[in-house]
Amino acid sequence: MKNIWKIEDLRTRLLWTIGLVAIYRLGSFVVLPGINPGMLTKLQEQTSGGLLSLLDMFSGGAFSNASIFALGIMPYITASIVLQLLGMAVPYFQKLQREGESGRRKINQYTRYLTVIVLLLQAPSYLINLSYTAAGAFNQAVNPAIFYASSTIILAAGSMFVLWLGERITDKGVGNGVSLIIMIGIIARLPQAFAQEFVSRMTGAAAGGVFMFLLEIVFLLLVICAAITLLQGTRRVPVQYAKQTANGASFSGARQYLPLKVNAANVMPIIFAQAIMFIPLVFTGWFTDGDMPAIMSMMLDHTSWAYNLIFALLIIMFTYFYTAITINPVQMADDMKRNNGFIPGIKPGKPTAEYIDTVMSRITLPGSLFLAIIAIIPAFAGIFGVQQEFAQFFGGTSLLILVGVVLDTLQQIESYLLMRHYDGLLKSGHIKGRMG
Repeated sequence: MKNIWKIEDLRTRLLWTIGLVAIYRLGSFVVLPGINPGMLTKLQEQTSGGLLSLLDMFSGGAFSNASIFALGIMPYITASIVLQLLGMAVPYFQKLQREGESGRRKINQYTRYLTVIVLLLQAPSYLINLSYTAAGAFNQAVNPAIFYASSTIILAAGSMFVLWLGERITDKGVGNGVSLIIMIGIIARLPQAFAQEFVSRMTGAAAGGVFMFLLEIVFLLLVICAAITLLQGTRRVPVQYAKQTANGASFSGARQYLPLKVNAANVMPIIFAQAIMFIPLVFTGWFTDGDMPAIMSMMLDHTSWAYNLIFALLIIMFTYFYTAITINPVQMADDMKRNNGFIPGIKPGKPTAEYIDTVMSRITLPGSLFLAIIAIIPAFAGIFGVQQEFAQFFGGTSLLILVGVVLDTLQQIESYLLMRHYDGLLKSGHIKGRMG
């Protein structure tokens, strides 16, 4: 920590990050104009369970507070998914992806436009749900049409401001800003969930007492270790580089290794899949109690078999999808050939690209299955009497995002330290983040 503080650039970045995160947390408690925060008890009860509790967690409690940041960063994630899917199906977006930095800026611009459209659809749904669950919280002196119009604009602007904060963290702070915003929202709920589980075990509300609570902590640590192993695991492919002597004769240089990550997509499949699973929430405000279709009720219950089956399948699909758009075997083979490198026993060029693609396909399958299993562990934790809020940290989206974002952030900090010839954060070895 002393070394971190000695580096002026890193110190400034850390202070920027802390300051912007503080602004985000402050905004999570700024209630919409025209809403009485003392009358939101029913909304908070509604978000204490089911899929709404996850959405409330990702927003850092802003959803249950009827805050200006209630919709959080998830609409932007949804828009990003749509644009990436279009990049695989629509030639125009495929062309933009190949245009480098200019194409990336254009795609980001379209993503923001689509985010605004998603917000203009989600904000009225949120307000309709709020009118059903917390009708007494509304200021009756305000015209309903004016309230809905102004609140929709405020909610949309609030989410775009959160996106702006995330981008500023990425540019001037440490780590990926959008991921960090999601992580902060999740970790804000951890102390309360931990305390509730402890009290539940100690007071007899849940069987087991101290022994069961300690067993839960041990299991939680094991799942964390499994998540770290999954996010850091690599398959090393040997690469030989040919060198030339002064008289033109060539010989094989020292053998090196090409590290291929078991889970090259990191936590992005989890974030993408969770954003898709939130879609049914958009339509909840249009149904009264008892009128909601059975399948939608199951999709709103993150402990149901249907929800977890679809969630696991989406994670596996997005793992393959994100690996395909981030890992380019053809480019890797071309770079290797350009530097006189080859994989022993494999011809340079197309055969090398096919070999790398085969290896990636083989290691991505167990990686995606393992990722899906960790993601659905909270549903099984609830069967053993773990409180729902604490069970969400036994795996699932919450734990994997926490572990993934922390690893990436620590790796970036360590990179700053090593560039300036300071010791890294771990004496036993470097932290392996997304880039290995």
